[in-house]
Amino acid sequence: MKAMILAAGLGQRMLPLTEHTPKPLLQVGGQSLIEWQIRRLAAAGIDDIVINLHHHGSQIEQALGSGERYGVRLAFSHEAERLETAGGIIKALPLLGEAPFVLTNADVWTDYDYSRLAEIAAQLSSVRLAHLVLVADAPHNPRGDFALDSQGLLHADGERKLTYAGVSLLHPALFTGMTEGFRPLAPLLRQAMDRLQVTGEHFAGQWHDIGTPERLRALDERLSAG
Repeated sequence: MKAMILAAGLGQRMLPLTEHTPKPLLQVGGQSLIEWQIRRLAAAGIDDIVINLHHHGSQIEQALGSGERYGVRLAFSHEAERLETAGGIIKALPLLGEAPFVLTNADVWTDYDYSRLAEIAAQLSSVRLAHLVLVADAPHNPRGDFALDSQGLLHADGERKLTYAGVSLLHPALFTGMTEGFRPLAPLLRQAMDRLQVTGEHFAGQWHDIGTPERLRALDERLSAG
């Protein structure tokens, strides 16, 4: 099974820290944000990982190398222009293959067990195109993103919305017929939700969206303290 780590963002909310350093290489608890993700994926047996690059992307590639020291194989998808999430995925599809793949953000820190998505992958097909991990009460997004029903299906609207955790399982068929270019992911997911093709789960474990220098510092202090 393969995974893709989104690492092409500009990191503007993290300025001035990201002026000369890409956000995925910012350190928490003694290692970079993206290394935490790579190690968690490797621990789940996911050892083929694609990383998209744009802002200071060469620094990320040089820092991570082939992935051998993490026990994984890394491939890099370079974006000359910022393509947004879906656009970056479409460009990377030749590296990802035709099977469902894990998608995760480089700037998320979580103890979510990625091996769970490997188990769910067998359920994805042209009928089910995506499975999203969601969290409740995200301070930066009090209104939430999507509603989870009792059958595990996700909807664009509902009584109580949860926040997309930046972790998902996607089937390449979600992008059938689409060409490269600037394209966000959320509209594609909402369209698939309207067709009842997206499932989800509520994750109650540790999850941190590293969106500001203050959040980065707080997580670093927490991890450094054990």
